[in-house]
Amino acid sequence: MARDYVSTGTNYAKRVLSGKVPACEWVRKACRRQLDDLARPAGPRFPYRFDRKAANRICSFVEGLPHIKGEWARRGEKIHLEPWQCFIYTTVFGWVHRDTGLRRFRVAYIECARKNSKSTMSAPVGIYMTAADGEEGAEVYSAATTRDQAKIVWDAAKLMVEREPALRRAAALETSAHSIYQTKSASRFQALSAEGNSLDGLNIHCAIVDELHAHRTRKVYDVLETAKAARRQPLLWLITTAGSDRSGICYEQRSYVTKILEAVVDDPSVFGIIYTADEGDDWKADSTWRKANPNYGISVDPDELRRLCHKAQKMPSAMSNFLTKHLSIWVNADLGLFDLNQWHALANSALEPGEFAGEPCWIGLDLAPRRDFSSRVILFRRDLDDGAHYYAFAKHFLSEGEVEESDNPSYPGWAADGWIRTNPGNTTSYDDIEEDLLELQAEYTPREVAYDPATAKEILDHMQAEGVTMVEIRPTVLNFSEATKKLDGLIADGRIHHNGDPVLSWMLSNTVGHYDRKDNVYPVKERRENRIDGVIALIMALARSMAGAPEQPTSVYDERPSFQHL
Repeated sequence: MARDYVSTGTNYAKRVLSGKVPACEWVRKACRRQLDDLARPAGPRFPYRFDRKAANRICSFVEGLPHIKGEWARRGEKIHLEPWQCFIYTTVFGWVHRDTGLRRFRVAYIECARKNSKSTMSAPVGIYMTAADGEEGAEVYSAATTRDQAKIVWDAAKLMVEREPALRRAAALETSAHSIYQTKSASRFQALSAEGNSLDGLNIHCAIVDELHAHRTRKVYDVLETAKAARRQPLLWLITTAGSDRSGICYEQRSYVTKILEAVVDDPSVFGIIYTADEGDDWKADSTWRKANPNYGISVDPDELRRLCHKAQKMPSAMSNFLTKHLSIWVNADLGLFDLNQWHALANSALEPGEFAGEPCWIGLDLAPRRDFSSRVILFRRDLDDGAHYYAFAKHFLSEGEVEESDNPSYPGWAADGWIRTNPGNTTSYDDIEEDLLELQAEYTPREVAYDPATAKEILDHMQAEGVTMVEIRPTVLNFSEATKKLDGLIADGRIHHNGDPVLSWMLSNTVGHYDRKDNVYPVKERRENRIDGVIALIMALARSMAGAPEQPTSVYDERPSFQHL
């Protein structure tokens, strides 16, 4: 009797929602979305139906393929789909348009930790889309920025085809050194990389991108996205672990998926599921490991996870790798200064600076060259029973030309939402910054405005003429170290609050620490395209709030070149 994969996938979703299967919030929301869609009546706003035959067909096809690695391959076993895999396959391939019969989902984003059979899930998709999807002249690619990465999934698919003669006969599939092809439909499956192939002239039916987080630029993704426009029912299959680059294309796609799962964005063409830990979970606990590893105890060895976790506890340098690769938690770079999860937990979108009128406040101003970001932060302080609490509100300045030309796809959205104040042209308007400072001076009377004298000469003269108290902070280790450590402690203690400014949060995620021999720390960035101006402004404001005393003495560091953060 044929296996009912749809029922297996649906039961998985129900078990997740009942708590019988450990799962994070994003998995629960993906399951809830599918069950809600199944119960949703068809109509003008939802012109789709669930095709059980199509959903079962892909799963049956996958289970006809052999394992190619490990003990299962040695025993000659075929792939056996676990319930979570049935859920993904049946959801992605089961939904079709009720009038055209074409697939609903055009993008599938799947995020989970290492060793969860990502390649074993992806390679069959490439074979299916080449040989069994009914597309004439199908162009299917395993795509990446490097040839080696692109060939991981393709090599797996090639071995599966070569080790299954019944499939080759039934589907008339053949293989060569660089292609899996079906002559009768003129379809082919190849590895594609920016390193070794021209990315022009593609007409993609399916593209499989393994480890999207490793893409340092959006070049390959953008080509794939636009090259599928001419197909009737193309599919971008994106599968990855977490990473550390929150400005990259992978985190952009992840963020979009979370908005869909939260029902903030309605995009019925995108499927997404993210296996990770929940905020506040103990990363050392077995229960957390199960959430991020749906194949826990199957292809994921609990004893190996235990060993790696023990190593991460003993060696801080191994912690980042454990969190990203084995728990699929997005973390900052290896020397990341701040706890991003805790920072996000301290966001309150209802906070407004007007609530703090008349209370002590300081302003930090980090000016950049006119073709770059400038940021200012106003910081309020309230002395409560458990100590001082701080409330930070940032504003960021950039020209319209720089927003439009930036490689960061978030800039236009941030500008449209008001998080970035823009001005016409290609250079940032210092007049706008001066206007903002004078407005804050009139409404809140900040005690001081902290600035870097290397960049603020023009604004300094104007502000002093208006009676604004300007205090210079030179960008030295001595001036920044204590305030940087103070900010870290405030985040850890839950005593700094903000309104969820996504630009400031992004900048915080870009900030890493440069330490000297005396354990002094200076905030820097790892990559040129990253920005940390808002964090520098926040630290400057915090440093002045901590001062309240004579200026700190000079140091040998004042005689050295400052660390570059612009």
